[in-house]
Amino acid sequence: MKALPKISEAEYEIMKIVWKHAPVSTTEITEQLTKTTAWNPKTIQTLIRRLVTKGALSYEKQGRVFVYAPKIAQGEYVGEKSLSFLERYYDGKMANMLSAYLEHDPLSESELDALRALLSTKSKDKEA
Repeated sequence: MKALPKISEAEYEIMKIVWKHAPVSTTEITEQLTKTTAWNPKTIQTLIRRLVTKGALSYEKQGRVFVYAPKIAQGEYVGEKSLSFLERYYDGKMANMLSAYLEHDPLSESELDALRALLSTKSKDKEA
């Protein structure tokens, strides 16, 4: 498995837009982020350039516009981050994480049913 680039929280906000709307121009990214952040367009452009340098985004010039696409899949990145988080804070054990979460935010009966169904499905997949 290839090593994924380290992406800051701010860069991650840009990646979420690119994952959702790719291919997407600098202008479109800026328009999306100025709705939800107080970031200056120059700051957004700097973050985009950093993501290109880190190998997280590719781009092509279409006329006078730069259009960006992800070089890493969202699921791949989020999955690796989740594993890293699990290792760092919960000794790599999903049960420890779920237990800590449930202490602070109990699940409703319907959420528990959905979780039971998911666990049952995953358990059957492992047996097969």
